[in-house]
Amino acid sequence: MRDLVRPAALALALALSLSLAGCGADVAPGGGEGDGAPAAGGHYPVTVENCGEKKTYDKAPQRVVTNDVGITEIMFSLGLEDHMAGYVMPDDKGDLTSVPWKDGYGKTKWLSKEQINTELVLDAGADLVFAGWNYGFSEGEGFTPAALERVGVDSYLLSESCRNGQGKARGVMAPLDALYTDLRNLGRIFDVEDRAGALIASFRKQVAEAQAKAPRGADRPRVFLYDDGKDKPLTSGAYAGPHDIITKAGGDHIMKDLKDSWTTVGWETVVARDPEVIVINNYGDTTAERKRAFLKSYAPLANVSAVKNDRIVVLDYVDLVESPRNPAAISSLAAQLRKLRS
Repeated sequence: MRDLVRPAALALALALSLSLAGCGADVAPGGGEGDGAPAAGGHYPVTVENCGEKKTYDKAPQRVVTNDVGITEIMFSLGLEDHMAGYVMPDDKGDLTSVPWKDGYGKTKWLSKEQINTELVLDAGADLVFAGWNYGFSEGEGFTPAALERVGVDSYLLSESCRNGQGKARGVMAPLDALYTDLRNLGRIFDVEDRAGALIASFRKQVAEAQAKAPRGADRPRVFLYDDGKDKPLTSGAYAGPHDIITKAGGDHIMKDLKDSWTTVGWETVVARDPEVIVINNYGDTTAERKRAFLKSYAPLANVSAVKNDRIVVLDYVDLVESPRNPAAISSLAAQLRKLRS
């Protein structure tokens, strides 16, 4: 799941939108999943729907612990670092200094580069953990919202990670809708609805501008997202960030029929669908260059169009998981797809 260099103009546009939001820009949030009736006058208590559960907040949480880079940057993009006790994430998540909300990293404690757990959360004095299924929460590790509730700590689930009732499959809405839902919900929980609305509006505009220049119709290349894995590739289904990033950038996501978020498939399926472009998710111990070398040397892929024509591009993990970097990733990928088609 991982980076490209975002154009400076995109960063500036986002920075300007955040500046406007910080000044109280009055932008009405767009409709979509996760909407609830506005709290009268923006006061508490407020109720939001999170992964199908109604949750009521009598006041804004003051000591939030976040897990992973995308989740952490959602908080930073809303200017909520003063409500955070800290964040947990490894140090393989790419450049953290070029985003408009980079100051959040300087103001917020990096609690651990290891796996989040209950002891760490309690030591931080957390009143809420913002994480998700497979983004920190795991029954196998005994770290779940129910376990936190038993020790008096609330939780908010990343909407991309919501389970959909088919075993442990994840995803209940389109990936960008998940991002907008979380921004809108957190705007209400922390009484920063104007900031959330301005940010959503700026993201919608950025995505629309990228789509207007994106390949269309027969020019849309077939695209496969390669996360990792040799025996079976880990990839994105319809409910993980890459689906919307690929499709809105002008690609035809070859795994769009998978009703899951991040999941594995067989190489035979990849070969049969013959992607014309492969997007590598850059993160972890296996570098993007090593992933590229594997794809180009793996015999079953030798006749796949993307491999034959060396049409392999790279995005960072934080671009591809649910995060406020998703709109910029769409713009970057759209530009690359146009270049590959020229």
